[in-house]
Amino acid sequence: MNHIVLFRPDIPQNTGNIGRTCAATNTKLHLIKPLGFEISDKHLKRAGMDYWYDLDVKIHENFDDFFENEKGYYYFISKFGKNFYHEQDYNVTDHDVYFIFGRETKGLPEEIKEKYKDCLMRIPMGEDFRSLNVSNTVALILYEALRQQGFKNLS
Repeated sequence: MNHIVLFRPDIPQNTGNIGRTCAATNTKLHLIKPLGFEISDKHLKRAGMDYWYDLDVKIHENFDDFFENEKGYYYFISKFGKNFYHEQDYNVTDHDVYFIFGRETKGLPEEIKEKYKDCLMRIPMGEDFRSLNVSNTVALILYEALRQQGFKNLS
């Protein structure tokens, strides 16, 4: 199973859009606190539309809580990654796959990037650009994983 993990998301509209993508693809969403908004935020629900109620979402207190309870292959997305997202093999059957995204404003913590530097992936983009929108990035990477997995259980 694929999982999307958002570390300390700041912008409810991004999380709502990501939630909608996760609901449409049978992907579990994990949110790591603290969140920059309330789960009941109208912007979150509006972006996720009525799909928010179909979403499998789990909230974690911090990274320690997440790593203690979620086991599988971890892929961290950062512009500092050496590996390109499209060159990875996501077609695994023996473990869950977790795509972990940092905060919209600050990215992943330095200690996480250092500890998991071999699992850092990036999306090619112009060197003068700081980042892509996290919602777009989630969709891009998740659909590449689903493509490699043969779009199982999707029509």
